[in-house]
Amino acid sequence: MEINAQFDQPVLTHTDQIDWVPSPMAGVDRRMLDRIGDEVARATSIVRYAQGSSFPEHTHSGGEEFIVLEGVFQDEHGDYPAGTYVRNPVGTHHVPGSAPGCTIFVKLWQFDPADQEQMSVDLNTLETAPDPARSGVSSAVLAARDYEHVSLEVWDANAEVALSDKGGFELLILEGTITHDGQRYKRHDWIRWPANGTANFTAGAEGAKVWIKRGHLTNITAPAK
Repeated sequence: MEINAQFDQPVLTHTDQIDWVPSPMAGVDRRMLDRIGDEVARATSIVRYAQGSSFPEHTHSGGEEFIVLEGVFQDEHGDYPAGTYVRNPVGTHHVPGSAPGCTIFVKLWQFDPADQEQMSVDLNTLETAPDPARSGVSSAVLAARDYEHVSLEVWDANAEVALSDKGGFELLILEGTITHDGQRYKRHDWIRWPANGTANFTAGAEGAKVWIKRGHLTNITAPAK
């Protein structure tokens, strides 16, 4: 299966317009944003857990990165409420589920195996600092690696923001709205931009909070079939 697998092309997605696709586990559905592979895949998705649903224990052979968007995600290590950002490196394992139900944004098979830092961050309380190079933008680094840079950014109301990276970028809107080329994007919409390209955005009247990953779209690999 291939979904938005042409990484040299921009992808701008209103995620609420994507159909939910059932997973192999009852009560767990997915909106597939990009994907290379079948059930084991390099994938970016929004995943919805119904109340009381879960997956069996599994190992992250390609690593896992996710943001809890709604509800409370749970595993044997603890509870992760909405606004939690988690990185589970290659080789980690858990039993994921949610007693109350939850929705997460998740990326699979996109870790460098040498990157073994496991972490979780509360984005609700994370402090951002003004970016001296960009008016109306404040940011906080979540992960700085040779192969990628991940950050949380807060854009002031009506701020005009240009984004570019030699390795491409993607963003997920956590709060507020932004516009690009006359099109408005809202909470949980997702945008991916190819390497060496530049995109211009304007924050809405309420501003915006966005999760951004940069530099990771030039060396795309997927699990072997």
